[in-house]
Order: sequence, then C-alpha cells, then structure tokens
Amino acid sequence: MSSRRPDPLASISEWSEPNQERARTVLDAYPERRSALMPLLFLSMLENGHVTEEGMRQVAGLTGLTTAQVYGVASFYTMLKREKPGRYLISVCTSISCYLRGADEVLAAIVDETGTPDGEASADGLFSVEHVECSGACGGAPVVLVNYEMIEGVTPDKARALCRWLRDGRPEVVLADEMQQLFGGRRSFDWGIAERTGAVAPVPAFDRYGSVKEGL
Repeated sequence: MSSRRPDPLASISEWSEPNQERARTVLDAYPERRSALMPLLFLSMLENGHVTEEGMRQVAGLTGLTTAQVYGVASFYTMLKREKPGRYLISVCTSISCYLRGADEVLAAIVDETGTPDGEASADGLFSVEHVECSGACGGAPVVLVNYEMIEGVTPDKARALCRWLRDGRPEVVLADEMQQLFGGRRSFDWGIAERTGAVAPVPAFDRYGSVKEGL
C-alpha cells in the first residue's frame, strides 16, 4: 500500500498554472492548511470571477475542511463575493463619521452616475456599488474605495467625476494615490511614500494573490 500523501492541489487542477502556484505558496505559509482559508477564497475569486459553489469545494479540498465549513466563512465576510462583481467595485463607507459628512449624498451620486443600485452590479458588468461599514479612515470622511483602493474626502461631484473617469478610461490598474489626487479631499493624515502599485480586480491588492500591478 502506498504511503504517499495526496496532493492538496489536486482539487484545483483546472486552475491556471499561476494561480495553482499562488495557492501552493499560500498553503506553504501556514502550519495548518485550514488557516489559509481566506487567502485561498480570494484566489478562487480571481480564478472564477467570484466565490462559486465549485470554488468552495475546491478550497475545501485545499484546506481539508468540509464544503459547509468553507461556505460558513464565504457567506459571513462581505468582501468574499458569491455573485460576480463588476470590474470596478465602488464601496462607500456609511459609518457614523462618513455619514455625518455626507456619505449618503456621495452614495446617491454614485448610484445615479453609474445607473447601478446599491448592492448590485451594472448590466454591462462595469460597476458594482455597495455601502460598507467603517473603512478605518474616519478623519478623512467620507471615504470611497474602488477595488479596495481608498479615496478620502470625496464629495458628490467628485464621486460623479470618479465614475466618469472609470467609465471613459477603464484603467487596468486603480491606484489609491492617483485617485486621491484626482478625486479626493481632506485626508485623515498625510500619506507616506507614494504607492506605485494598485488593484487589478475587485479583490484586495496583494502580490501573493496576483491581484496587484504597477500603474503610474
């Protein structure tokens, strides 16, 4: 009888080779495979466009968890999208600091400019719009994120301009520094060294996920 351990990557044999290698790198970073669950779900989003039922089964195979356990996590965290988001996920913080500084008006401007209701994706797949809880930059309220790249001090007019810029230019990479300069206002604090890499998908921008790319 063979004593060889099964390859955990067998469940993702249909993934692209780069994403298979990223999955291996993620698994190697954790002593317990189950601890890699959330990074692997983000990789599944990049591979499949969103967290699909098959993707949850694949991640269960990678981590040794049951599909039900994976579903419990995927359905709890709102950043793990179980329906395909638009190319540009626009998130408006509506927690108390942002709310008091006009976040509802900013959200309404984005909904109107994109023609996309809060919580939905546009028919052409270009935008998703959502309101979110605290984004951690209360001093720069109201805050808007595009594919989790932050812009502080956004006004309704600037929000509309941002949507037009995304629609007309369709940037491959969205960078917080560039968008802050173009569409932002008061920041919670002075930012440090300019960041030259940004997000290429509605997934947090991390080298390990392959969701980051150099822009400017």
